[in-house]
Amino acid sequence: MTAVEIQTPGAKAVRREFWSQLLRSKTFIVGMAILAFWVLCVVFPDLVATHDPTAQDPLAKWVRPFNDGHLFGTDRFGRDVFSRAIYGAREILIVAPAATVLGTGLGVILGLTMGYLGGIVDDVVSRLIEALISLPVILVALLALTSLSAGRLTIIGVIGFLFAPLVARTVRAAVLEERNLEYVRAAELRSENAFYVMFIEILPNVFGPIIVEFTVRLGYAVFTMAGLAFIGFGSQPGSPDWGRTIFDERISLLSDVWWPSLVPALALASLVVAINLVADALEGVIDR
Repeated sequence: MTAVEIQTPGAKAVRREFWSQLLRSKTFIVGMAILAFWVLCVVFPDLVATHDPTAQDPLAKWVRPFNDGHLFGTDRFGRDVFSRAIYGAREILIVAPAATVLGTGLGVILGLTMGYLGGIVDDVVSRLIEALISLPVILVALLALTSLSAGRLTIIGVIGFLFAPLVARTVRAAVLEERNLEYVRAAELRSENAFYVMFIEILPNVFGPIIVEFTVRLGYAVFTMAGLAFIGFGSQPGSPDWGRTIFDERISLLSDVWWPSLVPALALASLVVAINLVADALEGVIDR
């Protein structure tokens, strides 16, 4: 009988207790509420936005917040700042989660392989990972995107590739704590192959650190995506994307017009803070 089979009778009780502790966490509730708002903006932006984000009105240039029906004012083209912030969430909340899923998936495969097989495989891959981790993420992303097309799929692939070594290092450490336990030895004595032991036996028992790592990487992916958009990758001029808007509206700051830049910056900050709140709550529950 495997460890997974032994734990099965109490699996539902464990899940209930896990969610019960999460739902008692104010940190988790606040973080999820903010995330839910931005997800709503991605799926149904028309329900939240008050104006067409692309509509220009030269006569309404730089209207200050809370004036003329504009909650957060207008930009230099007379476009509603609040509506553009709502629509600007879409690109980031599509690219960042996709890149994080890719990076986490690759990292889990690498971490399981390194931690379980050990030996020369672990040594060689660990050295490669250390070399990749030592490189600045933004610099490598810029080099890759300059050489390749800077489309959405390319950005997802580049960010995912850069995050994979970080996830792999965390997963490897968790696997090293598991690989000598009795349930792993029992599977090996039954002559189970390495794939079965890694993905059927060990993986369910290291899921906690993987979930935490995923949420942490998601926050970094949001910042990385915004940073790339700020310097012109992944979005076109005039796009409501937060990073691109902050870049485009930096000119307005010279005229003492701060709200077109501040609103998307606060939106970006709120999303990252929400992700970190959820990550902290998950880590706190899993570590108990």
